[in-house]
Amino acid sequence: MTSGGTRQTVADAVGATLAELGVDTVFGLMGSGNFVVTEALVAGGARFVSARHEGGAVMMADGWARSTGRVGVASVHQGPGLTNTLTALAEAAKSRTPLLVLSGDTPARDRHSNFRIDQHDLVASVGAAAERIHSAASAPADAARALHRALLERRPVVLNLPIDLQAAPAAADRFPRLPVPVPRAPRPAAADIGRAATLIEGAERVAIVAGRGAVLAGARDVLEVLGERCGALLCTSAVAHGLFAGAEFDAGISGGFVTPALEQLLPQADVVLAFGATLNHWTTRGGRLLGDGAQVVQVDVDPRAIGAHVPGAMAVVGDAGAAAADLVAELDARGVQRRDGGFRTAEVRELLEREGRWSALGLDRGVVPGAGGGTGPSVAGVHPRALTQAVDAALPPERTVVVDSGHLTGWPAMDLTVRDARSWLFVNGFQAVGLGLGAAIGAAVARPGRITVAAVGDGGLFLALPELETAARLRLPLLVLVYDDAAYGAEVHHFTPQGRDVALAQFPDTDLAAIARGAGCDALTIRTLDDLHAPLAAWAAAPEEPLVVDAKVDPTICAAWLEDAFRGH
Repeated sequence: MTSGGTRQTVADAVGATLAELGVDTVFGLMGSGNFVVTEALVAGGARFVSARHEGGAVMMADGWARSTGRVGVASVHQGPGLTNTLTALAEAAKSRTPLLVLSGDTPARDRHSNFRIDQHDLVASVGAAAERIHSAASAPADAARALHRALLERRPVVLNLPIDLQAAPAAADRFPRLPVPVPRAPRPAAADIGRAATLIEGAERVAIVAGRGAVLAGARDVLEVLGERCGALLCTSAVAHGLFAGAEFDAGISGGFVTPALEQLLPQADVVLAFGATLNHWTTRGGRLLGDGAQVVQVDVDPRAIGAHVPGAMAVVGDAGAAAADLVAELDARGVQRRDGGFRTAEVRELLEREGRWSALGLDRGVVPGAGGGTGPSVAGVHPRALTQAVDAALPPERTVVVDSGHLTGWPAMDLTVRDARSWLFVNGFQAVGLGLGAAIGAAVARPGRITVAAVGDGGLFLALPELETAARLRLPLLVLVYDDAAYGAEVHHFTPQGRDVALAQFPDTDLAAIARGAGCDALTIRTLDDLHAPLAAWAAAPEEPLVVDAKVDPTICAAWLEDAFRGH
């Protein structure tokens, strides 16, 4: 029976089952198609966080999942409620975020409902898995299967709940607890480990590139041990930034945000070990960071990822952590104990200290003269790297950083430090502008005791404006750092050198701080760093509500990584 004494419905049974399975936080928007199942989750002890847009709700669940390592859960209405989630679902699918999205669905018999669409094929088209409730008797098992699938497959799963079936009486008043499976790390084949160990044994310089698969596997410690055994340089893809934070011979991010030191060193590697990293064109700068003749060993749980971007890579199918542990054991058995040499020399250490951290380099590094102009009253503005460094210095080191897509992406990657990979959310799997704020809200809900930074552009913030009210309502310790160039900056810098009229991608200077205050946030506009220091320090000392910093950045400065990407594509 429900708390009101009425008989449980199928919707009640689904919500109760998920609550019993440990779902304690759910993001969403309430509608008639998802009201009862969400109410049942709350009755079971879950916290419901209401967003202002379904896409924002799914991104909050995504940010929460990336921060906690657990399955994020969102709840939406059928039809338009689900279509509003598609861009966020595509991001979660491409980033391998485990999510469960509960969605109402139209009854099979109601062929002319305004809400009717093919929800199964719709979500499958963006890479999510589609599940459904089949009957009153199967509802608890159906819900458990969808949750388990999201966990085991590391992907978003949409559980469709037809509203006529939701309203049907549940098959039982009480439901047995169904255990959540513990994912078992798939171990690689011993022969593959042996071949990889032979390559390492004969290598002069080994580099380890860790990606999101290594983060999901919790593989930092064992990869550090492996690095010691083979004298390896350590680096990450952009999404795994922070995995080796503080480790000796951590060379930072491989790819467009590469430091001068890593840009010099990585092509010298004769063996590259990629753990949970696809080595796409971003991570390798179109292959230029891989030396001629370098032999690549690619470790991934997904066989389809191996060789997708680097044909001829040696395949090791398995979990990043399990494979690294097996390699360490094999090298130990062979007596390979190279704790120095390779990349681990005094010369490499000195190079990393000198040119392996962007914070040690001048503001002219990592930038190029860009296309001129905005349409606002003043072209001059804050240097984006100087802005980022000032924010880095003002905030406590225990922080979460969430990065939206766009021209601004490189500045936080270069100059905002994090202490671990779970504190770095690089929301760029789909390269969709506007998803970062929602993910940052989810991350802040997951870790309420620390400051979360949402690094966004003005274009991205305008796409996510409704969620400023969500952040204000929740009184989150959230810094929304807006790199405001009054334009879609990437397009301006791309098309101006071609002689195109870029006015279509530029806008008048807008008072984003006033908009943020209207949504209930604290806010300030800065045109020089002198405008920033005192108010940011005061807020960071006692962050009791979100702070939106509308930073009017110099629109003539172009990130070097962006220019390089333009040349490569």
